[in-house]
Amino acid sequence: MSHPGAQVPEVARLFGLSEKQLVDDLQLVWMCGLPGHTPGDLIDVSWDGGEILIDNAEAIARPLKLGVDEASALLVALRMLDELPEFQGRDVLGRVIAKLEQAAGEGAATVSSQVQVEIGAAPDAHAVITDAARRSRRLSLRYYVPGRDEITPREVDPLRVVLVDGRHYLEGWCYRAEAMRMFRVDRILDVEILDVPADPPAGAEPMDVTRGVFRPSDSDELVELELTPAGRWVAEYYPCEEVAELGEGRLRVSLRARDQSWLVRLALRLGDSGRVLSPASLAERVTATAKQALANYETA
Repeated sequence: MSHPGAQVPEVARLFGLSEKQLVDDLQLVWMCGLPGHTPGDLIDVSWDGGEILIDNAEAIARPLKLGVDEASALLVALRMLDELPEFQGRDVLGRVIAKLEQAAGEGAATVSSQVQVEIGAAPDAHAVITDAARRSRRLSLRYYVPGRDEITPREVDPLRVVLVDGRHYLEGWCYRAEAMRMFRVDRILDVEILDVPADPPAGAEPMDVTRGVFRPSDSDELVELELTPAGRWVAEYYPCEEVAELGEGRLRVSLRARDQSWLVRLALRLGDSGRVLSPASLAERVTATAKQALANYETA
């Protein structure tokens, strides 16, 4: 905007881009502007004859201010980053947080300060796990399995620590399961580094977590649910084998799960926005659990 008629080759050179990359970026400018999405709301750009001309872009001259929800989410994320033991540059991060709080105003700072960020149930678990993965040392840990409500001892050769859907996981070869496993860090109750080099089998490979952590198998129980419009989020949040529209916004979904206890919790969470179609044993268990919960309220 400050240099109307700038040449494509010159701008590409200044920004370290190829001319094709620059033109691809300029094509995206047509999608930018104010809400409304009509031609009059969007920025107009042309590069006919190699001269770049931008028009109807006055809106971007005004600095945009983050909303309270946006600033709060950013502050919580920065504080979470500050909790990671391997993070370097806490002084810089502290100054960024302070400046953002000042710029966002009291509302965002108050809201974000009410969110407590904790990494790991065991003290320094994340730091211990990261150190073991970096030095390739075996770990001994006690792990809480919520589906069975039990604590199990494990020895694990760590491969990496990953962040998936806002939660940290230790991925490694588990000698108890004799397979690769993902362990939620906040469910690790105790952990220590053993004086044993990590030696996972040659075929142990990290899992592709781009589609989430859970990977159902054919041996897992197949469950069929009917969902109202308020419960459609299940089809988006969990991997489903089949999704069928029933009309009026309702869905019938089929999914697999290793643990019925998890399915019971999901059904109770859905409430009247979903019901179990099959298996009958699961529907009966959900009904019995709901009745017991109601009885607890009546006697409380």
